Amino acid sequence: MAVKILAIGKGTQDVFLRSNEFDPHTRGKKVFTELPLGIKMEVEDVIFSTGGNATNVATTFARQGLDSRYMWALGNDSASQAVIAALDAEGVDTRDVLIDDRMQAGYSVILIATNGERTILNHRGRTFGKDASRLNLQAISQADWIYPTSLADNSLTVLRVILDEAERVGAKVMLNPAGPELADPEKLKGLLDTVDVLCTNKEEMQKLVAGETIEELALRALHYCPTVIVSDGPNGVVATDGKTLVRAGMYEDVPVVDRTGAGDAFASGFLSQWAQGKSLKDSIIFASANSTSVVTKIGAKDGILHKGVKLHAMPITEKQLPKRGE
Repeated sequence: MAVKILAIGKGTQDVFLRSNEFDPHTRGKKVFTELPLGIKMEVEDVIFSTGGNATNVATTFARQGLDSRYMWALGNDSASQAVIAALDAEGVDTRDVLIDDRMQAGYSVILIATNGERTILNHRGRTFGKDASRLNLQAISQADWIYPTSLADNSLTVLRVILDEAERVGAKVMLNPAGPELADPEKLKGLLDTVDVLCTNKEEMQKLVAGETIEELALRALHYCPTVIVSDGPNGVVATDGKTLVRAGMYEDVPVVDRTGAGDAFASGFLSQWAQGKSLKDSIIFASANSTSVVTKIGAKDGILHKGVKLHAMPITEKQLPKRGE
């Protein structure tokens, strides 16, 4: 039977605007594009898509042939309807989505610069606040893995409820914390004892543990979670399960069209393989390939890989770690 993975978190309607006038400028360490007031700028492309971290990862799981499920609270607004329709089209099970007229999906306008970087104008939508009991928490008991992310307002309160339920029913957890979850690092660290796989980038992990290199950070984070992944953009990624440490470079140097969803594609690509019993190395290879494919397309979902895709070799090393105490 296929592994069952439940993704939990917000969904959004994304509108991508691409213009040759969105050219990057550098001032000190800041890179920006100018939008002068009082003028009309030409836009070459307007593309509608759906996003939200949890819907993106649910799409990876579905395309890899897993039993992919999605849970959140949405409304009857057009953005919510677009999110549900996109997931249904991918074969994601949406039966556990709460539909309430008082709720509303998020809405994002994404300005894509000529170098593939983007600025996101984000409306969070409306959710249930702290009352996570509005969700069908019983759905967690039917999952082998859960993937909670980007839980909107009061996210740490909601995350605690979700993780407690996962621990109670024995569901495994992968956490790739978004901005709201990282807003209070000390509280987040107090929740990690129930997380099986933690995935962050370098800057995010430095909020949780001390370290200068991604290898240092990954090894120190093992004190909180049994499997840890730390990425550093084009500088590569380190993953460890306490027994093995894998270091990987870029899967492929491709022209970057849009970076939206690259992190989601990496994390969900990893779990789509790890949850099926693949090795740490093989899981990282697929994660890297999935992320690389996503940045070649506009939007978070179009580039997500399908089951059976052929992968090529990439720069990657693997070493065994000494047993703790040795």
